[in-house]
Amino acid sequence: MKKKIYICGNPLVDRDSMPFRILPELKALLPELRFIDFDPTENFPQDDPLYIIDTVINADRVTTVKDLKGLADAPRFSAHDADLAFHLKWLEKMGKLPKLVIFGIPAEGIPGEIAKAVATEICSADL
Repeated sequence: MKKKIYICGNPLVDRDSMPFRILPELKALLPELRFIDFDPTENFPQDDPLYIIDTVINADRVTTVKDLKGLADAPRFSAHDADLAFHLKWLEKMGKLPKLVIFGIPAEGIPGEIAKAVATEICSADL
């Protein structure tokens, strides 16, 4: 069975679409992995460990995050503003947070270069 990496973002919002723009190249670079898109406010994956690729606003390089200390809270004005960080912190408060690895990627840049950097981080993560 292929290891799974979940893709988080919004293909319709330019600043949150990079995970989807790099996806074709990631699939070519890492055919042994299964990439699955998901919405953190919908059916949240139950995998343990859980591997996620998500956009990090204002990031200038790919970063690997293994705990929630590195995640900033986004402004929330309603329940519709819940994002991945909010959901993960909520799971942690309930004692249901799995082991986690987030591959944070910049919102801007050359998709091919970002895909190669993500592939390198994934290979370093020893999935």
